[in-house]
Amino acid sequence: MASFFASNAALPKLLLALCLLHMASATRRLAELVQDQSPLMKYHNGPLLSGKISVNLIWYGRFNPSQRTIVSDFVTSISSDPSLAQAPPSVSQWWKTVDKYYHLSSSKRTSPSLTLSLGRQVLDESYSLGKSLTSKHLVQLASRGEQRNAVNVVLTSSDVAVEGFCMSRCGSHGSAVGSVKVNGRSSRFTYIWVGNSETQCPGQCAWPFHQPQYGPQSPPLVAPNGDVGVDGMVINLAGLIAGTATNPFSNGYYQGEAGASLEAASACTGIYGNGAYPGYAGNLLVDKATGASYNAHGVNGRKYLVPALYDPSTSSCSTLV
Repeated sequence: MASFFASNAALPKLLLALCLLHMASATRRLAELVQDQSPLMKYHNGPLLSGKISVNLIWYGRFNPSQRTIVSDFVTSISSDPSLAQAPPSVSQWWKTVDKYYHLSSSKRTSPSLTLSLGRQVLDESYSLGKSLTSKHLVQLASRGEQRNAVNVVLTSSDVAVEGFCMSRCGSHGSAVGSVKVNGRSSRFTYIWVGNSETQCPGQCAWPFHQPQYGPQSPPLVAPNGDVGVDGMVINLAGLIAGTATNPFSNGYYQGEAGASLEAASACTGIYGNGAYPGYAGNLLVDKATGASYNAHGVNGRKYLVPALYDPSTSSCSTLV
């Protein structure tokens, strides 16, 4: 009993000491956070993609003409050519956030610039490398496009399995040593891969056009072009093109560690409109005729859903709507 009462008598002092220790620790951690704060999107002094660049599309597997047109129209929509009429808000307007990276990356009077245009389209409907691809296969396929002044985009159909697909990625971008030499030296070309997740993991790679695989559940939205898999591919392609432009060789703009970094679009994952939160894409535009959700107009009357981009001038995620 003596020991029991002795412990209770000391309890208030012990609680006070623990409280003060916790406050001191919290204050120290807060000070460390404030001291260690760094810009969310850091420039690592490498080159950005610049000049007149063709976006070549390499279709691997079965895609119908309508599906190919959805994607090719999106690539064309990125162009700021005034002759390509797009009602606001537009895909070309969305791309202007990427332009801001170019102004900030140069201390010269004239900053580098980038103009993208639709290039060649290559079809491989015979699955020449099989239906189970590795990352090396993706580079092999990407090398079929032009290797200078180009981004080669490999698009795999819904019946093709790709290393890491649906487990850790919906697509990826990178660079590889090409066969073309510049001034006697081997040069690198940039490439992108995006898979059609329609039958494999639409809840992961085609959200919000499909019920989410994880996290807060919300009703799926209607895809603007009537194709859940391909409209999902456009979302992923859009983000990867932005990442390729601003971080083509892993030493441009990114947050975090190289190889596991966040880029212009991946820093704003899941955000498509104002008011977005986990499980909710944001306040989007809705087509009165079809009920489809979108946030950008494209060429040929197209409507698309494009991801928010990190705006380096405001240090925040920028949306069109």
